[in-house]
Amino acid sequence: MDDIAAMVVAIVAISCAAGVINNYLKTRRAAYRRGPGDDVAAELEALKERIAVLEEIVTDERYHLQRELDRLERRA
Repeated sequence: MDDIAAMVVAIVAISCAAGVINNYLKTRRAAYRRGPGDDVAAELEALKERIAVLEEIVTDERYHLQRELDRLERRA
């Protein structure tokens, strides 16, 4: 009788553990499908804005003129 009770307890424990693991894996898959979190998306947007500002500075004519003046001053 003890062997049957132990077997029933083992089967119930294995079933419960399998259910917990299944739910964990479903949650991980759902999080992966959603993509990056809100904080990552906000940081990415901020970096895009900073890059746009840097591109404007580098392509500005005054920036090129200042670099040329600095280069000429170093040679003098």
